[in-house]
Amino acid sequence: MSGALEPVRLPARDIPPPTTISEQARAALAAGAASPALAWPAADDLDAWRAAIAESAAMWEPVAAERLAACRSVVDSRPIGGAPCHVGMPRSQDEDVGRSLYLFVHGGAFVFGAGAYARLWAGLSADRLGVATVSVDYRCPPDHPFPAGPEDVVAVYRALIEVIDPAKIVIGGSSAGGNLAAAAVLMMRDQGLNLPAGVVLLTPEVDLTEAGDSFRTNALLDVVLQGPLPDCNALYAAGHDLTDPYLSPLHADFTKGFPPTLIQTGTRDLFLSNSVLMHRKLRQAGVEAELHVWEAMPHGGFGAFGLGDTPEDGEIDAEVRRFIARRA
Repeated sequence: MSGALEPVRLPARDIPPPTTISEQARAALAAGAASPALAWPAADDLDAWRAAIAESAAMWEPVAAERLAACRSVVDSRPIGGAPCHVGMPRSQDEDVGRSLYLFVHGGAFVFGAGAYARLWAGLSADRLGVATVSVDYRCPPDHPFPAGPEDVVAVYRALIEVIDPAKIVIGGSSAGGNLAAAAVLMMRDQGLNLPAGVVLLTPEVDLTEAGDSFRTNALLDVVLQGPLPDCNALYAAGHDLTDPYLSPLHADFTKGFPPTLIQTGTRDLFLSNSVLMHRKLRQAGVEAELHVWEAMPHGGFGAFGLGDTPEDGEIDAEVRRFIARRA
């Protein structure tokens, strides 16, 4: 066979929210469709990135404060292993998860989410899962590109396992945080550390080459991430090969070992292929892995930045709670 392969050519068409999801989820899709597309600076425009980060942080301060005030869990901020962290403690732990610990890594395209957003997720996860949560406020580019982020997560984990049995820890992350969680576990494995009981990858960006089918088929259809993120990925990678397994965990050799893993995505998620390919890669290596795909769900759930409160978003929390209860 020679020459370019024939592509599928699609006519322009409107795709409404389907009737197969909740009314709340349909409303969220419609609201997302009316929102402007996200725009990113060029990877080499560091001043523009710093300005965008400052703008995002200012936007999240009042939002996080309001949402945290409504949380039942108590959140305390302190360094762990030399990295800033936020610890969410539920007022009454879920009986199923007992004394387990959820080590959470927030999303934000590798660049955004430090400070208020990271703190908010300590409270949200503790509330939603009924389990003590440590949210890692990892270093971000442009000042701290790869490998600062996953190294911070590993440093926190090293400190935690000095006082907590690794078999009681589940590490998870959303979007870019899913990448960092998986990369950190690979680093832990390669450094000879005892691994956590499980890994939760929520709509993870595990392949920075973005070669998967859904980066084309779900472009514009995903109302949260309308298209690929090459500039974010290049800023984070800082010149390293994007197929480095610590940068793109999908390219790792999982036959060397990896904990049981839960992966979540949606049929409208730009990163759907990441989740599908990661699940198959783990299964092919003999790793216990489960893939949960929600109807019509875009990146991060039905609600921008993972803050959705639709029935479907509640189902994600329930699956993660069950996973933690089984594993830790």
